[in-house]
Amino acid sequence: MSTDSPIDRAIDVDNVTAWLVDNVDGATAPFRFDFITGGHSNLTFKVTGGDGTEYVLRRPPLGAVLATAHDMGREHRIISAVGKTDVPVPACLGLCSDEAVNEAPFYVMAYVDGSVLHLAEDVEAAMPGADERARLSDSVVDVLAALHSANPDDIGLGELGRKEDYLGRQLKRWQTQWEKSKTRELSTMEEAYAGLMSAKPEQHYTGVVHGDYRLGNMLVDPVAGSVSAVLDWELCTLGDVLADVGYLLNNWAQPEDVMAQDITTFPTSTGGFSSREALVERYVEKTGFEVTNVDYYRAFQNWRLAAIVEGVLARYLQGVMGDDTVDLDNYKLRVEQLSAEALRLLA
Repeated sequence: MSTDSPIDRAIDVDNVTAWLVDNVDGATAPFRFDFITGGHSNLTFKVTGGDGTEYVLRRPPLGAVLATAHDMGREHRIISAVGKTDVPVPACLGLCSDEAVNEAPFYVMAYVDGSVLHLAEDVEAAMPGADERARLSDSVVDVLAALHSANPDDIGLGELGRKEDYLGRQLKRWQTQWEKSKTRELSTMEEAYAGLMSAKPEQHYTGVVHGDYRLGNMLVDPVAGSVSAVLDWELCTLGDVLADVGYLLNNWAQPEDVMAQDITTFPTSTGGFSSREALVERYVEKTGFEVTNVDYYRAFQNWRLAAIVEGVLARYLQGVMGDDTVDLDNYKLRVEQLSAEALRLLA
């Protein structure tokens, strides 16, 4: 078997085909598997059945991974639970925990049609109108408010993790991950960590935290200007929901922003979207929460994302991500920029 294709390396076609037929209602062989690019953690495949029905299959990367970062059962459980709320997510159709089937656990979801807005050019192509962009801005906030307003106990996620001291737990976790994954020493990461620890605010609002809430992790209906499905729940946990607000604001670039990173990598840099201030105002209106210390949460999320990106870089260097065409120097630079921005916001 060739090892050049991510599908050849990540999917045992015969075993997975048999599992799909036996475990997913209505699934009809033969199946076509297509690698979906764009993700940098777990591997995602579009599966097309013999009758044309489309599914999505998620599995961990191909090699050694951090113990808690690629738990398919946990991710399946979260999406199934969030599906009970007003947050749009794909329907979960099956979980395979038997590693004899495909050498790693995987789960299958319904396929949701929609556009993923990773870059400014994606917005220009899919949503040329300012009205649609404004409606999407509102929808993004409304979905986040719905997630944060849900009681974890009521939807079966009360035991997902500890609820208290989210920031303290996250700072400890990602500092540990940084130490395990770092490919070089970086003083800005250590300085930002110290500053975040010393300025850590009290937690006032506790709920389900997505952990990676941005347009690039959503399927959107570009005509309606609405969120069709929220994706990539592997970083989800319980804790301080304002962390999601800080993360969203970091990824909600304004056309006038001056950034070290190319601003066109942010979809909202095209203009026509609500301002960061308007996002916060609508979030407060929808949740009733008081949003304070926004710069701290933004600094925390920049530092945390730097640790995550470094982990992705380490996995690419190990050759376990199924793609050897990425620009690794860009990953290194991104970590440096994020940690420097965290220090700037703390100051």
